[in-house]
Amino acid sequence: MDRASALCPRVRASARALFDLSGPTDDFAELGPVATMDQLKVAAYDASASGHGDAAAQELLRLRHVIG
Repeated sequence: MDRASALCPRVRASARALFDLSGPTDDFAELGPVATMDQLKVAAYDASASGHGDAAAQELLRLRHVIG
């Protein structure tokens, strides 16, 4: 759980980048590691659905390299 908590800011940054691809959105609440992963899934879906699938894939790949 410590590692997940430590990576939360980076995952949230990726979610923010993905949300930005699909258009302007309000900031989302910081709810901990589990909710952050759900927010990332929603952000990836929204970015893909709005025609930014390639950019979303690149952002998720960058995140994967950080997570290890």
